[in-house]
Amino acid sequence: MEELLNNPEQPVLPKIGQVIEGTVISVSTNEVHLDIDGLASGVVRGRELVDESGLYSNLKVGDRVQATVLDLENENEELELSFRQAGHQKAWDDLTKLMKEGTVISVPVVDANKGGLMIRIGRIDGFLPVSQLTVEHYPRVEGGEKSKILELLKKFVGQELRVKVIDVDESDSKLIVSEKAAWEEKQHAAISKYKVGDVIKGKITGVVDFGAFVEFGDNLEGLVHISELAWQRIDDPRDIVRVGDEVQATIISIDGSKISLSMKSLKEDPWRKAMEKYKTGQTVKGRVLKINPFGIFVELDRDIHGLAHISELAHERISDPSEVVKIGEEYKFKILSIEPENHRLGLSLKALKKPKTQKESKPIQEAEIQESKPEEFTPDQPQAPAEKKLPE
Repeated sequence: MEELLNNPEQPVLPKIGQVIEGTVISVSTNEVHLDIDGLASGVVRGRELVDESGLYSNLKVGDRVQATVLDLENENEELELSFRQAGHQKAWDDLTKLMKEGTVISVPVVDANKGGLMIRIGRIDGFLPVSQLTVEHYPRVEGGEKSKILELLKKFVGQELRVKVIDVDESDSKLIVSEKAAWEEKQHAAISKYKVGDVIKGKITGVVDFGAFVEFGDNLEGLVHISELAWQRIDDPRDIVRVGDEVQATIISIDGSKISLSMKSLKEDPWRKAMEKYKTGQTVKGRVLKINPFGIFVELDRDIHGLAHISELAHERISDPSEVVKIGEEYKFKILSIEPENHRLGLSLKALKKPKTQKESKPIQEAEIQESKPEEFTPDQPQAPAEKKLPE
């Protein structure tokens, strides 16, 4: 080694920290000896044998390997080398390459939490978020109860899933994969058969607060947002559809694997005929559906709902609409405005009631007149002559 270092005609030896290549010349439980292309010999031992890439798990004599130089000379005048450091860098470089090339790979699921699945690529742990699961594997839980979601996710532990690497950050040891991204590539041909405006037939596979999921075609799934379920106002999609229902819907957008659907588009907009049924100034009966701080929503019929602002509920100032009305009760309202194109209808409850001050003023005035009558005629005042009776 000393001769090599002092002989300028010999090839230059590597530096500490440099990754070099060599050939395996012996393998034991705790050590692997390498020949560095005839320049020197090196050894990898102890914890430096374990690498994150997993490439050097089953080495044999003659294999070509890469190792990082830790020291130029150890107690045996050999290069001290590391598979661990070289493997770490190679492993993360390989992950970056997988992400850039969009390669689909199989990964084992090693654990689960409420947010998703823990996976492993080589010896590097990664994460598969719930949002990146395919339609088939997405946990459908009524009400989104986290304990039930975790129970469903635990069933994947020990299985292998086909995924794409979507985020790699070596400095933060972050590795994120997506099953949905891998599925998108496979389903591209199936999705390409559809276009915006197509009417599909499918089955409700899940109902959540913001809408309902519909499975159709070749294992495709679309979302009917709560605003696209029906023309009338909906507070809970479960009032309209249930899991297992067979439905029809129109495709209103396609963005990658994200398909948006509309059920209400297949029905005539009832607001188009609202002007034929309702007129401004008309008195109507309506049932209170919901109370909000700013007013109440009123059902005039199955399809047409109106809004009575809090300022239109009473002549006096109120802080809460529930002071005047109750959910489920019917009241008479006056229609203030109709905007069919915006699906709006303004109502007033107070317009059909007189202010309390007007109601109270009349009996007070009558009482004052009755009380003043005895005082109008006193003994000091001349009496009006009695009316003479004419002879018959």
